[in-house]
Amino acid sequence: MSRASDFHVLIIGGGATGAALAHDLALRGFRVTLVERGEVTSGTTGRHHGLLHSGARYAVRDPESARECIEENFILRRIAPDSFELNDGLFVAITEEDEAYLEPFLEGCETCGIPTQVLTREQALQMEPNLNPKVRVAVRVPDGTMDAMRLPLRFLATALSNGAVVRPFTEVVDLLRRNGTVYGARVRNHITGREEDLLADVVVNAAGPWAGRIAAMAGVDVPVRPSPGVLVAVEGRWTNMVINRLHPAGDGDIIVPQRGLSIIGTTSWVVEDPDHLDVPPDHVRRMFEKGAEMVPAVGHARLWAAWSAARPLVGSREASTGRELSRTFKCFDHASEGVEGFVTIVGGKATTARAMAETTADVVCRKVGVSAPCRTREVTLLPHTAYYDLLTTQGF
Repeated sequence: MSRASDFHVLIIGGGATGAALAHDLALRGFRVTLVERGEVTSGTTGRHHGLLHSGARYAVRDPESARECIEENFILRRIAPDSFELNDGLFVAITEEDEAYLEPFLEGCETCGIPTQVLTREQALQMEPNLNPKVRVAVRVPDGTMDAMRLPLRFLATALSNGAVVRPFTEVVDLLRRNGTVYGARVRNHITGREEDLLADVVVNAAGPWAGRIAAMAGVDVPVRPSPGVLVAVEGRWTNMVINRLHPAGDGDIIVPQRGLSIIGTTSWVVEDPDHLDVPPDHVRRMFEKGAEMVPAVGHARLWAAWSAARPLVGSREASTGRELSRTFKCFDHASEGVEGFVTIVGGKATTARAMAETTADVVCRKVGVSAPCRTREVTLLPHTAYYDLLTTQGF
């Protein structure tokens, strides 16, 4: 059996998935280099609303994603203490139509192992006085909130402490291929302008919504659909719990409290190029309108910021809005397509990045004949501040 230290793995992408994978592979003993064309977490990872998912949003129509989220929710609480505000979430029914969704919602949560507590109108308003007084019923679930960037930095800090190399501002401009095998990448350092070749035994494409672009360099196709959504942050922390609309996923169906702000999300559409995302004014207006149906105060709160982020969804290119695509993840070993040495991981959520990394690291181990178990379910992560201290030792 081969030793992990005999092999070098190059990870493309410094978001949550790439960070978690660098941590996992370094723990298993691999030599690891991660490259990111900008600052780490500067893509989709740094732009989401910061929800620690209970999975309840997906319990009815996407149970695979729901089960992934609730399992990872509890693992992350254990390995990343003090990274989350464990404030729980409420799914609120405002209309009769919402209330009719209660039974399938509870059944879906039970099937997926998501704890729930049904609250009366009075109980919900006592917990969250700023809720729409027309609320009919609410369901409490174990949602939480987090800083979008700190958890990935904890993964990266721990990876660095175990010997991984992290190179921000380093863009892959081409993959190195020979006789049907990817053996590294040509990269450009955006600080110095210098290009060089990085050789590797396995290259992992963890580029999120840009994964299709990287895969094309290897001559393979990855069914990723970049699906942007507009998020709006307003001044004022109008609730202490995460507030979700009790109905199938739709626009403006969540309000996430973040420090002194409230983040309303999100719309959904699909694009070809995740580097060119709009923030349509009508989408911003819709966030105010839909958010106000759950918490009226956000409808007249002052706008703090509005932005869009592209979800890297896996599925048919015929998808029109992205809502019809699952939030689960897929790992592709492209050896099945005649390209050796190249793996892609795409899809998922920030909450499921660790699980995505475990699956991908298992694939890497099988490819190179290494027996090394995953340890990321138990190892406590270093604090996010350690990332910057450790990165300076590499010259960044």
